[in-house]
Amino acid sequence: MTADLPSPLRLRRATLSLITLLGGVSLAVIPAATVAISSRLFSRPEQGVIAVAVMVATFAGQLTFAVVLESRLSSAATERRVVFPLWLAGLAIVAALVIALNPTNPVVLCVGLPLLIAALEVGRGVSVAERLDVREIWASVMVGLGALGGVVAAFTGQNWALVPLVAGIAAATLLRCLPVAHKASRPEPAVMGWVVADTAITGVIYPLLNTMILALLGPGDAVLFTAIATVSGLLAIPLNFMRLRLLKAHSQLDIVVSAGAVLAAVVVLVVLERTGVLGFIFGGVWTSSAAILPLVLACCWRAASLPTTIPFAALRRMGEVRLLTGLRAVVSAMAFALAAVGLWLHSLPAVFLGLLLAELASAVVYELARRRRVRAAEQLAVAGR
Repeated sequence: MTADLPSPLRLRRATLSLITLLGGVSLAVIPAATVAISSRLFSRPEQGVIAVAVMVATFAGQLTFAVVLESRLSSAATERRVVFPLWLAGLAIVAALVIALNPTNPVVLCVGLPLLIAALEVGRGVSVAERLDVREIWASVMVGLGALGGVVAAFTGQNWALVPLVAGIAAATLLRCLPVAHKASRPEPAVMGWVVADTAITGVIYPLLNTMILALLGPGDAVLFTAIATVSGLLAIPLNFMRLRLLKAHSQLDIVVSAGAVLAAVVVLVVLERTGVLGFIFGGVWTSSAAILPLVLACCWRAASLPTTIPFAALRRMGEVRLLTGLRAVVSAMAFALAAVGLWLHSLPAVFLGLLLAELASAVVYELARRRRVRAAEQLAVAGR
């Protein structure tokens, strides 16, 4: 698709894509900033509950994303257009206001987080899928500045540190829900059902795992698991960016840009850990543990999604939602079983190693399914001729 454009337009599109991809840091930084602020505001037991709430909120955001965006992008019989729904924007702004008025109440934070994360996931997804790059750049700046202000306030002992965090989310939400020229496509009901089931089967693993970690290993390990998962989520930014673009159309340029960004993110995270920056951000939970090994394994787990995403997106474009749901169920069961072995060993590195092995296996499964589907299509075409 991009090869048909003149060179200056291709360069401009690639530049905007790269900037928009980098803007995804603002999405990944919110869970990490929430954990960092909580470590300064709340007791250790409350931090453990909030760590699980962050995982639950991420899961809620994934489900909302599946309903609003992915179901439409996977509906091959439609134009596959998406917009940011006003009802979600309104709920997120109300949640931000309530948290801002009760910034030291952990229950209010836990209840409001799913709405805020859902708005961030959907808002950014719409901008990436519809190439609203300039709008998304400004929205990402607002979220990033809010997170930075909140973390700085927490480090200085201010009990209102959550206020700038939620204010940045609210401002970005208002910008992302501005009117656009197109209307959202109506998703095919059957496709929506399979996509939502697919997302639920996959996403429920991580809050469930962290709940088990909280119950079996205590709040310290639960907070550390969330911190490592959210920090390594920096790698998920280019991967999610690539998936959204590939759901619309295959693009070698977006694959190359995303792969380069994944490698750069790994280097950045290792440098931040070795220089003590991550320990400073997350406090005693991070510094009291040997975090480098689980962090490296978590980065490998995230990076292994790169070869998984390409055949996955190809199958989605082909409309193979039912097949993908079945495959994801098998892969998710395998991931949970392997991670549970690590939990049984009372070892966070083993938990992340289990997730890595499951991701590598899923890449093979999806690629074999894609090749089988392509061969079937070729055979059908030959028979038709």
